[in-house]
This record gives sequence, C-alpha cells and structure tokens, in this order.
Amino acid sequence: QVQLAESGGGLVQAGGSRGLTCAGAGSSSSPYTMAYYRQAPGKQRELVASITSAGSARYADFVEGRFTISNIFEHTIYLQMNNLKPEDTAVYYCNLQTRSVEYWGKGTLVTVSS
Repeated sequence: QVQLAESGGGLVQAGGSRGLTCAGAGSSSSPYTMAYYRQAPGKQRELVASITSAGSARYADFVEGRFTISNIFEHTIYLQMNNLKPEDTAVYYCNLQTRSVEYWGKGTLVTVSS
C-alpha cells in the first residue's frame, strides 16, 4: 500500500515556473512507474510526464521541453515546470503503477494567470 501526497501547487504568472513534489508513503513492488497527470475543468485527465523506478522519463507532446520529471527518493518524484502557460492550469495528480496495482494522490491545483 502506498499513499501519495502532492505539494507545490498554487498561482503563477504565465512564463513563470513551479515545482511539484509527490511523496509516497508505504511500500510497493518493483519495478514501478510514477507519473503526473492533470485534469483541466471540463476536460479528461491526461498524462503529463512519467518516470520509471530506473529513471526512464517520458513526456506528453504538449510539454515541449518545458517540464522535467525526476526521481528524488524511492516513491518520491519532482516535476519542474518552466515557461508555464494559462492552458497548463489544471489539478495535477500523482500516480504510481506497479504490475498489479495503481495508486493516486488527491491532486494539487496549479493556476497560471495570463
């Protein structure tokens, strides 16, 4: 069982930066993949970036080199977001997947003002 907690959300101006941390408490099997998803009002939840326990990262096309995801500790990741745009406004959710189970955090709101 792993409990995920996101932190770092808030209000930022367009062009600014924000860092999100997802800290996981508990244990899981390995290998695992952690990720950030986001959901904007009226839209479906979408993948932003993921990283495996071995450190292999992937990004959604809309990231366009602006975000970097990294492993900090076991079950803890950091998402650095630069050059934020108003369309990046969303609730950002942390996710952890193993071969057999999936966990979600409660989300943290990032609002980008124009």
